[in-house]
Amino acid sequence: MRHEKAQALLHLARVLAGTAEGLTLDEMAQAAGVGRRTVERMRDALEQLFPQMEVIEEPPSKRYRMTSGLDGLFQAPTAEELVALSTTAEALRAAGNHDRAAAIASVETKIRASMRSSALRKLVPDMEAFLHAETIAVQAGPRPFEDETVLATVRHAVKAMCALRFFYDGGSTPGRAREVAPFGLMFGRTNYLVAAELGSDESKSWRLDRIRELTILDVPATAPEGFSLSAFAGSSFGVFHGDAEDVVLRIKPHGAADALGWRFHPNQHVIEQPDGSVLVSFRASGMLELTWHLFTWADKVEVLHPPRLRELMLSGLKSATASHKATPTRPELS
Repeated sequence: MRHEKAQALLHLARVLAGTAEGLTLDEMAQAAGVGRRTVERMRDALEQLFPQMEVIEEPPSKRYRMTSGLDGLFQAPTAEELVALSTTAEALRAAGNHDRAAAIASVETKIRASMRSSALRKLVPDMEAFLHAETIAVQAGPRPFEDETVLATVRHAVKAMCALRFFYDGGSTPGRAREVAPFGLMFGRTNYLVAAELGSDESKSWRLDRIRELTILDVPATAPEGFSLSAFAGSSFGVFHGDAEDVVLRIKPHGAADALGWRFHPNQHVIEQPDGSVLVSFRASGMLELTWHLFTWADKVEVLHPPRLRELMLSGLKSATASHKATPTRPELS
């Protein structure tokens, strides 16, 4: 068996060991990136190699899983994997996401502690080389708010399916008490609680740094049936949600190469044009945030639709122009 086939088989074994419900053959094929017949052969090989592989009858299909996991011989991490954990934790820490950085660093520590000292010693030289050769580029932007008590309270409320009460220093009525059904957390340049006020099914995002006096209520609260946090996040260009609009952008030929390697929206459609330009279309809300982003494309982009987005772009340009036409004040530098 070639090394690539052995690696693919071991990867599939790890996937099966990491699921409690088991996977169907179609799900196994998707995880392995192979066709139906190939995954059937892989399943047969796994049944011979791993006696702990279990078959769950769910007519008309079957599910497969590794009931007792895999031993350390098959689970030893590589230097690249350990360094990836370290650099991810560093990136989160540099961006102000200290809670999640600590969680990833804790996972790395547990993995190292579970390894045999001889195996770890062999990896150390490669790990040091990678760490010296890789770094994180810190981008300008707001530092996300991460308070361990706030995050723990929200997570507990979501698990317990209980409502939350807090005072919110934002929105149209700052300082008002809110009682909400929490659906989850949305992390990004700024971190948000996604929830709906009790009595309403309208999902909203609430900035964590504007929440104070957060408490859990003894009131049942769950997300609406069919609610998807990832779908909610993807329905807006940024985090501000409202009425979704159809957006069509024309990226001019001198910006086409950048556009082909750029993701404006998870559900975007990109079509290359005969003149060398690129049309990018998607449906989303958050036109103001999209305006802020499009200014970074300078003369490479042209807004074709909606008209309101063009108006926001022109308004922003007029405001910036007016601000910079005035004679700048020159404060003395101490």
